[in-house]
Amino acid sequence: MEQHSLEKLEFGRVCDIVGRFARTSLGRDMVQKIRPSHRPEQVKYWLDQVRQMSARITHKGPPPFGGMVDVRRLVERAVPPNLLEPAELVDVRAAMRVTGMVAAWLSDLPEDSAALRSIAERVGDYSTIADRIDKIIDDRGAVRDEASPKLAKIRRQIADGEHSIKKVYDRLLKNMDVVRVLQYAATTFHGDRLVLPVKAEYRGRLPGIIHRSSDSGATLFIEPAEVVELNNTIVALRQQQTEEISRILWELTHLIQMNAEGILQTLQGLALLDLITAKALMSRQHGWVVPEVADSLPLNLRQVRHPLLMDLHKDEKPDKILEAVVPIDVRLGEDFDMLVVTGPNTGGKTVALKTVGLACLMAQAGMPIAAAAGSQLPVYKDVLVDVGDEQSLQQSLSTFSSHLKQILHILHRADEHTLVLLDELGSGTDPDEGAAIGQAVMDHLHQRRCPTIVTTHLGVLKGYAYRQPRVDNAAVEFDVSTLRPTYRLIIGEPGNSNAIEIARRLGMGDPLLQAARRHLAGRHRALHQAIRGTLRSRRKAEAAREDAERARIAAAEAQARFQQESETLKARQAAFDKWLKRVTSLRPGDKVRSKRFDREATVVRVLLQRQAVVISNRGMEMEVPLTDIALPDAEGPTAHTGT
Repeated sequence: MEQHSLEKLEFGRVCDIVGRFARTSLGRDMVQKIRPSHRPEQVKYWLDQVRQMSARITHKGPPPFGGMVDVRRLVERAVPPNLLEPAELVDVRAAMRVTGMVAAWLSDLPEDSAALRSIAERVGDYSTIADRIDKIIDDRGAVRDEASPKLAKIRRQIADGEHSIKKVYDRLLKNMDVVRVLQYAATTFHGDRLVLPVKAEYRGRLPGIIHRSSDSGATLFIEPAEVVELNNTIVALRQQQTEEISRILWELTHLIQMNAEGILQTLQGLALLDLITAKALMSRQHGWVVPEVADSLPLNLRQVRHPLLMDLHKDEKPDKILEAVVPIDVRLGEDFDMLVVTGPNTGGKTVALKTVGLACLMAQAGMPIAAAAGSQLPVYKDVLVDVGDEQSLQQSLSTFSSHLKQILHILHRADEHTLVLLDELGSGTDPDEGAAIGQAVMDHLHQRRCPTIVTTHLGVLKGYAYRQPRVDNAAVEFDVSTLRPTYRLIIGEPGNSNAIEIARRLGMGDPLLQAARRHLAGRHRALHQAIRGTLRSRRKAEAAREDAERARIAAAEAQARFQQESETLKARQAAFDKWLKRVTSLRPGDKVRSKRFDREATVVRVLLQRQAVVISNRGMEMEVPLTDIALPDAEGPTAHTGT
């Protein structure tokens, strides 16, 4: 897809909306990489993922991403001679814990969730690494005493030594002969050694090592001779402690290195899963739908809204959002390939154009769209857009010239697999010449059978649909009584500028109005008379088409409900068969969990004829229904432990 089209249709802002629903930094990073695809198989696969995720959320809630940390850089850095620090290992532990929870969430995906199953295959359970780290690092990021027997012994020796030193200092500070030579009766630190503040004039009165003096020279900081050897021992023990901690941290770092490839693949799988979850949560919150897509389908958008306009009202209640943003029905590619949208300025023509373009980009990026059920879309090779002010100050181009340059680029690239969106075709220059150029552009696109939507305020271009096959008009509705646009799109009818009627409503006198009507070209009046002559039959045809479309959607929804109910029954039957098989295999001594008491119990005997089981809990036997016991799940895949 052209970057120009993505920017003009503000695709990046839609990605920002998706990003708000991502629950991890992994997912948010992936959201920024979303781009539409022109491959039908890829688009259908992405949309299947969203559809299946939404169903899974209904059944089991969203994936448990709570506590997830992006540790990709830490895992990549876990190679010699690098050593992961305790605080970094705390983050790794949190991430590995999430892998286990998400792997469990994915473990019982139904058979009809093939698109999600492919993601589940990438997610391994590395909770054993989290368990290993948890035995060594506490929640504050400190290495536990029990991380190794050697470390526990060293720390006990340090504690004993510190206790001995404290006893010596306590005794010295109770000795009045010692206290008299001190500046103050308390210990202080020099580096990692405890010292006493001795008055300089009493140098030599307290045997020991002078480590430093105060800035004034009045105080000497002396380590008493009685504790020098004890302190030396502690310093040596602390060095041993540092070496033992480094050895332990290296073991953990090496464990992560051994599993690095699988962990990184799992983190990539979690990022993708979070992206899919974000799309599904966005769809569920806003009521957006996953459209049907296929290479051969026509474009048929029902009750489609501009998602960015809806986002402007995101803090309001859902029904207020739906009221604030008017939906439109648009089709293309079935009975016509080109749609000419006309109507007054500020009537919603450009918004309608952008709504269609953005819906196509969103669908081809695997996103739900802001439309109603039954919406269908083809997969376009590209979406080519000329919309808004394309003026380039750097190239000193006029608005008309810059638009024309973009249109020429579009004509060079467009074909029957490309959606072309042209806003205000023929504007920015003399109306007659603009209309002539506009018709030439439309002729070129029509000959190449390019799916095209054109907006214009030039009356001459309204007649194009009456002269060419597979071209139709559409109008953005305007309420003359209120002088306000309704923003509804009416296919089969050309729009009017309504300038003369608006002038009448605003008080222009009849003589001026009659003069204005006389000045309208005869060809213009003839065109409007011809249009009025066809409106009744066109409206009947559109009404019949709408009835048929509603019937199609109702049939599709009924089929979907039947399919869902059938799959639910199959899932329940499969779950019952699995449960029955496990129940009939129960034997005395097996461990189960009592749901009533929420604790583990032991099977004493199974009473299948009574659909009950006798269990023992804390020495007390009781008979409970089979439905009251929870059977242990099978264990999932585990990480390499390096042992």
